[in-house]
This record gives sequence, structure tokens and C-alpha cells, in this order.
Amino acid sequence: MKPIAAMGLILAGALPALGSEDIADQYPQSELYSKPVQVIPNVYSAIGATAPPTYENAGHNNNLSFVVTGDGVVVVNGGASYRLARALHDEIRAVTDQPVRLVIDENGQGHAFLGNSYWAEQGVDILAHADAIHEMETEGHQELMNIQRTNRDRAEGTTVVPANLSFEDRHELTMGDVRFEILHLGPSHGPGDTQVWIPQWSLMIAGDIAFHERMPPIFEGACTRCWIETFETGFMPLAPTYVIPGHGHPTNLAMVEIGTIGYLKDLRAKIGAHIEDGGDLADAYYVDQSNWAHLDTFEELATKNAGRVYEEMEWE
Repeated sequence: MKPIAAMGLILAGALPALGSEDIADQYPQSELYSKPVQVIPNVYSAIGATAPPTYENAGHNNNLSFVVTGDGVVVVNGGASYRLARALHDEIRAVTDQPVRLVIDENGQGHAFLGNSYWAEQGVDILAHADAIHEMETEGHQELMNIQRTNRDRAEGTTVVPANLSFEDRHELTMGDVRFEILHLGPSHGPGDTQVWIPQWSLMIAGDIAFHERMPPIFEGACTRCWIETFETGFMPLAPTYVIPGHGHPTNLAMVEIGTIGYLKDLRAKIGAHIEDGGDLADAYYVDQSNWAHLDTFEELATKNAGRVYEEMEWE
């Protein structure tokens, strides 16, 4: 399989329409939303829809990546369901006869770990940050009910299976010819957010610390100030050449800097000014975010994000 033909354009920030929510399922013969593409040699990613999970996209609205090492395959993200993980495994087998030896869940959200039920059945070890595992254990059944409601028959076989291996700040691994640094750089999008750094290729499988085509979701209780600090002091100094974000097409550091902390800083500035002017929560929802209206899920997230940043900043 050849590398992405338009990789240079993607890295330059072109082709914005590729992230559009209006694009129908791109791989209808598979449970996957799109067929895995080779980002750089030996690294593949099945790019999920940047829309919310739907029956049509089978809950595949995040990126499911894998690395062929010469002595086995490392998968990043278990997937949203048993069937989705099995479909990814079928694609891996079409690329290599090396066995899958490890799955890394980038966080404790359903689309990152509910496919663990398939991988555990195959005898594959699954690694996640301790905080993400806690989220799987406490919120997993709600995540399962969500995917059962969305996926209906496509959720068949899916159960809650937390990762069986955990780490705290970092976990280093060499498999075949590849050295992995599995990192938790600090607070960002959610509990236990994990980044997979491959220094020899200057490649970061970033997870949800980094966004560029999709609006970053700000969850209740999130610390956006902490997210900005983690990005600036932990993520940016690594200076990856290639970035596979949690959602959206492979890109570069400059693009995810704009789409992540560029957005967060702008929203915090708008909310900060609103608070200084004596504004309340009801009006905070409607601060001007029009500069970001091009991002997918803008309609679903913009007002929620504004309200959550107000609730955070009024106590800072």
C-alpha cells in the first residue's frame, strides 16, 4: 500500500473538505468509516468521521492507527465496538502477517476502548493510562449503552473490557525495529490522555491532546489552562514532523497548534473579557466563536465549550 498521495497537501493544511461531516461513509463494504492509509512507511491509520457517532459510521469517528514493527503490530485505539475492532484487524492482516502484540487505548472514551472486547478475545495485551482505566471501569457501562443505542446490531459482541496493563507518566517499549514512548504529558482533553511518540520517525500519534479539523470538545470539569500548558511545555518541545491527531487527517505541528491551543486561547480571551464586563453564564454561551465555524462539530460543541470555560474561569 502506498503512502497517502496527497500527504504533502495535508501537511500544508490543504484539503479542508476532507474533514467534512457531509461526506458519506467512505468504505461501505467495511464496518470502518474509511480504509486505512499509509501515513509514512509502516504506519497506517483508518481515519474516522469527524462527525458525532452514528449508525452509518458505526461509531468510527476517531482515528484507529497501527504500526508494523518487524516483530509484530502495535494498534493505537481499541475501537468503538467488537465488530469495528475486528474490521480493523482484517485490514491489518491484508497489510502484514505479523501478529498484533499490543493495543494502546488513547483515553477512556468508548470509541477508544470498547473494541477491547475483541482484542482481549484474541489474547492481545491492552495498555492504557491508569486514569483512563479508572474511567473505563466507572463510566464504561454508560459508554456501552451509548454505543448500543447508536450502533444497534453493529454493537453485537461488544462488552466493557478495561485495559489489562497500565502506566502513569510514560512507558517505553521496543518492538522489532521500532522504539515507542507511550506518554501522558499532562492534563489536556480528558483523564489519562495518551500520546504515542516514535522519535526515530518524528511521528506522534497524538490522541485527543491535538485537534485541527474538528472542534476540540471541552468536557465538564476540564482545565483548559492546564491543557494549554501541557501542549506548550510537553507536546510542542518534541517538535514532531508528522502528527496523527485523535480526529481528522494526519497533519503537522503548526496545524494542531492553531486548531487546539489557538482555539482554546481565543475562547478563554473572549470569556475573560465577558467576565470582566460583568457578563453572566447565560450570555457566555454566545460569545463570538465565528473564527472557528469552519471546524466540524462546531454546531454541536461551540456553545457547550463556551459555558464550560465560563464555569472554569469564573473561579480562576
